[in-house]
Amino acid sequence: MSLNTQKEDFSYAYVYAVTASAGYSLQAATRRLDLSGIDATITVPGKLNSKRLPRFDIQIKSTSLDVAKETSIKYPLSIKNYDELREVDPFVPQLLILVLIPDDVNDWLSQSEESLCLKRCGYWLSLRGQPPVDNLSTTTVDIKRQNIFSTNALRMIMKRIADGEKL
Repeated sequence: MSLNTQKEDFSYAYVYAVTASAGYSLQAATRRLDLSGIDATITVPGKLNSKRLPRFDIQIKSTSLDVAKETSIKYPLSIKNYDELREVDPFVPQLLILVLIPDDVNDWLSQSEESLCLKRCGYWLSLRGQPPVDNLSTTTVDIKRQNIFSTNALRMIMKRIADGEKL
């Protein structure tokens, strides 16, 4: 397995762990949706605030590059993904989830009988309504370090979606 495939699988494991902890469902996208920039969908099974099955689509990225700055993450996102995620009024809300991982695969997790610790952190970003850019290959997106993709953050995101708020 290539290192990039390992990174992708690890980032999915992070998102699965957070989603499971919240009691929600994560469904990996089909190849056709993946080609359209959707890697997975997170759904509340049942109702939340009287809304049945609130959900959102995600594009999952991972990197071991040193992109963490003091207050934000500066990540070079492909223009294709940027344009897909900046849709002004998507039918289903879309988020970018970026998982930062250590450079050395041996440092990705630690495990004991008491715990399993996935190393580094995932962050979320809504690019909804962002302007087009002139770049041809990538654009650097700025993700606030406070946007940690955690169980509490996921519940807050879902509540906002169920309440009809834009992210």
